[in-house]
Amino acid sequence: MSSPEFQYDVIVIGGGAAGLFCAAQAGQRGLRAIVLEHSNKVGKKILMSGGGRCNFTNTGASPANYIGANKHFHKSALARYTPWHFIELVSQHGIAYHEKELGQLFCDESSKLIVAMLLSECEKGGVPIRTHCAVNDVTHDSNGFTVRTSQGDFRAPQLVCATGGLSIPSMGASGFGYQLATQFGHALQPRRAGLVPLTLSGLPLQQFEGLAGVALPVEARANNVSFTNAMLITHRGVSGPSILQISNYWQPGDALTLDLLPGQDAQALLQTAREQQLNAELRTVLSQWLPARLAVRLCELHFGQKPMRQLQHADYTRIANHLHAYPLIASGTEGYRTAEVTLGGVDTDSVSSQTMMSNHIEGLYFIGEVLDVTGWLGGYNFQWAWASAHAAASALSPA
Repeated sequence: MSSPEFQYDVIVIGGGAAGLFCAAQAGQRGLRAIVLEHSNKVGKKILMSGGGRCNFTNTGASPANYIGANKHFHKSALARYTPWHFIELVSQHGIAYHEKELGQLFCDESSKLIVAMLLSECEKGGVPIRTHCAVNDVTHDSNGFTVRTSQGDFRAPQLVCATGGLSIPSMGASGFGYQLATQFGHALQPRRAGLVPLTLSGLPLQQFEGLAGVALPVEARANNVSFTNAMLITHRGVSGPSILQISNYWQPGDALTLDLLPGQDAQALLQTAREQQLNAELRTVLSQWLPARLAVRLCELHFGQKPMRQLQHADYTRIANHLHAYPLIASGTEGYRTAEVTLGGVDTDSVSSQTMMSNHIEGLYFIGEVLDVTGWLGGYNFQWAWASAHAAASALSPA
């Protein structure tokens, strides 16, 4: 049985943040747009983000907060659609928000409000949304694109790929966007899990045994990059904002060190403690600055059990150096199952930084996470979704 054919100005594949925002703007510009989403609902990653409150942007977003093979690609879109543009839209919809830390903006109530806002914007633009709509095939000819789906055939001269990456497959993530890019002649940068917890194995994991749940501020360093924020010890390794951030810059085999007392002078602290707590055990003193369970473990593994009065100047230097450059030997990451983003993706050298359109196929656009642009933790990836979607929507034209 043949499927009915629908005609639009633009078809957007993917009902995530970038896809919904792009379709809404296109519709409000007078274009006939439609969103095709293969899962049962749109905006799933929005709903789960920020602990259910959606860290929808970061006031400090700048090109320096993003990585990719092309260091300049993302600059244009980010400059033309800033966090303040999106904040204005959020305010227009009466969504209360607050800054948690480091410019990170969250909804006061629920991430559902951001999804509702995007759906309202789509409705304002007359944009229909098809869920449970699996794409089976995409073809292109002189008249445009034909998208064959489980709900029929859709045709349009312009196609926007907003399919996201491979992270969190339980939310419906798939590699479809990469397959589509390859089909139309685009190269892919190597993909791997980003903003992801690190795993330990063997002796390094044994050394942290029984410490799951311990959290502390650290400065995590790898490959001349560092991030200072909380770290959480887990049953499998380490997590927390500082670890998720550094995971984008670390790969197995790379050196990774932790400053367990960031912003402090461990040697000065120890010398002062010796003067004031001469008979105290080292683990007791360290527990003033570190979680007690971790302080005890560090003494068991590295520092010994001597009281302060028996330590020499060389001991203070050795202990301080270890606290400020604790070697963490990670074996890998938890992978796409828990990763917040996918590093790598569609090579941006073959995509216009002004419009997000393919340099190979007229009318084919790539936006959001499917591209080789990855932001830091803290609302930066949402800002890239809004900015890249805005760039594409501004370039789309009526059929």
